[in-house]
Amino acid sequence: MADLLIVGGTVIPMDPERRIIEDGAVAIEDGRILAVGPSSEILKDHDAPRRIDGTGKAIIPGLIDVHAHAGHALIKTMSMHDGEAWEALCGEVYTTGSTPEFWKAEASLAALERIRFGVTCGVSLLGGGDTIMRTDAPAYGDAHMEGVRTLGGRTVMAVGPTRAPHPLTYADGGKAPRNIDFQTQLATSLNLLGSWHGKNEGRLNVALLYPVLRDEHEAGMSTGDYEAACGQARRVADEARAAGVVFTQDGHQGGSIRRAAKLGLLGPNALLSHAINLHGDEIELCAQSGTRIAHNPSAVASIIGYCPAIELMDRGVTVALGSDATAPDRSSDMFRHMQQAMHYHRRHFRDPGILPPGRTLEMATIEGARALGMDRVIGSLEPGKDADIVLVDMMRPHLYPPNMTAHRLVCFANGNDVDTVLVRGDVVLEGGKARKACEEAILRQAALETERMIERTGRAAALEVPENFWKAQRYGSRA
Repeated sequence: MADLLIVGGTVIPMDPERRIIEDGAVAIEDGRILAVGPSSEILKDHDAPRRIDGTGKAIIPGLIDVHAHAGHALIKTMSMHDGEAWEALCGEVYTTGSTPEFWKAEASLAALERIRFGVTCGVSLLGGGDTIMRTDAPAYGDAHMEGVRTLGGRTVMAVGPTRAPHPLTYADGGKAPRNIDFQTQLATSLNLLGSWHGKNEGRLNVALLYPVLRDEHEAGMSTGDYEAACGQARRVADEARAAGVVFTQDGHQGGSIRRAAKLGLLGPNALLSHAINLHGDEIELCAQSGTRIAHNPSAVASIIGYCPAIELMDRGVTVALGSDATAPDRSSDMFRHMQQAMHYHRRHFRDPGILPPGRTLEMATIEGARALGMDRVIGSLEPGKDADIVLVDMMRPHLYPPNMTAHRLVCFANGNDVDTVLVRGDVVLEGGKARKACEEAILRQAALETERMIERTGRAAALEVPENFWKAQRYGSRA
């Protein structure tokens, strides 16, 4: 006997047959999917003490965000008009200006945003920029995981050392500054890996990272620092392989994948973000090594360069979607990023036939699971997989009339259309409201910790409306 039945909606299971089941149903037992099919068949074979009425809703696998940043949710619009100032603020907060309470409050807020938008699994780098990670001590990563656990969602916290040279100064909310070396950061990351990976019935996971080494680093670093960075990257990648976890890097661009290949960093557990302006041989290197790509079509990197996601997929590379959220101009709404991806590549090729909606939905579900090495567990609604399921309310003006559900879902839905979310069969969102925690309390704590962070860092000026916000076509110009 099943524990729970979801009955009556349009089921889009993302199974190998890519079925669309009108008036479909899903049976769930002990957190896993027992059966998927037409309601008439499922109800004939299964009963359950609880049913969820899916009438008027699309029933899909939980969405997966393969690249985002912890910390940003409490900073995202501060100094947003000046990218360098924003990066500097993030760097200060994530090294000296934050406390464990900051990281827990931010994690709860970001996890709430994800759940509200139907994102049941996401990667969160514990820091920002392409190098600054809060890995001087385990307390900050512990706080992040506790904040996520409150909401009941699934996460992959990515942790690792900063890029050489070391040491780097850290402090706890500005107090007790100390110099932290590579070995301490690596030990912290491995501590978090041992403490959290696979915990909470597999909802909480850890990936390892080392910052990307690009052409500018080889050219601008001293020989000793560059050689140290190369050795450190190899060390972290080796640790990830030994532990059987994802090794991820943020900010690849033309030339850096060649370098990663020479360093032995590529492979099926490697997840490289952005990947803009790649050389042709770098696409082949990804294909030959089984390396996966996190494509962030809404990110600044995708403005200043082009990610050849179509060309990569043509060569058989797994490419999944990331939000690069939260950040000055983007949220965790994966519906937005699916729509952005379609327009991004259609504009590049000047071809509206590029990236059909179904393929785009794959990039945010089953391909995301594959990029994380979790496709045997999540990413599609199939018997034996964990019941990570999202119900989207299609009875809305922008989603009507009720036909071509898959097209309408990808092209017109947004995160606020999500009604119900299950993670491993557990209902974590119902009627658009979180079930595991008080939303108002999370919002209050996020506001409080933001105020405390601003006071500690003396960054109140970063909240001011910049001079060229109004009556100018670009920041830095005059009307």
